Amino acid sequence: MSLQHHDGHEVRHLSEISRRSLLKGFGIGVGLVAFSDFIAEAATSQTVKLPGFSAFASSVKVTRGANYYLIESNGIPAHQMMVGIKSWQEQIPTPQPYFGNNAWSLPIKPALAATPISNVGNFLRGAIAIAANGIPIFNALNNRGDDAFLAGELDNFGGHCGQADDYHYHTAPLHLQSVVGTTSPIAYALDGFAIYGALEPDGTPINKLDSYNGHTYKKGLYHYHGTATYPYINGGFRGVVTQKDGQVDPQAATHAFRPSQAPLPGATITSCRNLGNGHFILTYTLNGQVTTIDYRADFSTVTILTTVGSSTPTQQVFKRVVS
Repeated sequence: MSLQHHDGHEVRHLSEISRRSLLKGFGIGVGLVAFSDFIAEAATSQTVKLPGFSAFASSVKVTRGANYYLIESNGIPAHQMMVGIKSWQEQIPTPQPYFGNNAWSLPIKPALAATPISNVGNFLRGAIAIAANGIPIFNALNNRGDDAFLAGELDNFGGHCGQADDYHYHTAPLHLQSVVGTTSPIAYALDGFAIYGALEPDGTPINKLDSYNGHTYKKGLYHYHGTATYPYINGGFRGVVTQKDGQVDPQAATHAFRPSQAPLPGATITSCRNLGNGHFILTYTLNGQVTTIDYRADFSTVTILTTVGSSTPTQQVFKRVVS
């Protein structure tokens, strides 16, 4: 079934409560009605086509409930990752369980907010949008409030990994426009409004944008644009969202499987190969020495084999928490 994404009245899906919080809260007193509403919503979800995501149907699944779309993926893009980062903290991309209760959610009928919220000083944690290829997009400003691109923290596609070794973008994935086409969004902000690329949906140049990198288009419909300059993606939310603990709520969860890694000044990542089935090999150089990180990751275990120069490889095995 093919659906179009239009403006409409405000939708308060899951009573503005994170699905994960709801499920955890159920055991400590959240009402039976709220829990049954969630079960009913999930049970009635059906697979649909949503512009933009349809181009990645082999790796991204979209389902539609009564009030919201759920976007499922494993958080790993098809393109090269990590190469181009100048300021690296030793994180590596691993598959993420963005499925079921932990999928990304988009209101089916987004609504313009009476008081929009800027990304400056807000939403410095978590995602603010989801790209058409199923990769989360974070605020252009990192958790210190600095432009992550200008700080040299991003790869050639505008992404890097967070403390949970989760890959995500901090700039607009403009490269996706060549895949989805001009008439389809390259992403959706978590308020539900579409994010188009460097052209309007009809192929014409972008009209004047507001401070949120968006505008009202034909038929009175609002949408955002990705740009090559700050704020790169939606510069906040013109639509209704809930902010909780510095991020949009609800929000898909990621869980770190190891302590935060230290910055590695001077390291240059030369390749990050995805061999399939959760097997990756990342190679970097530091002070003329080559280090290889050969690792396998699934939703329960991450096994890392590190070889520095010609030394004997060292192995680390980590258990993952996915709920």
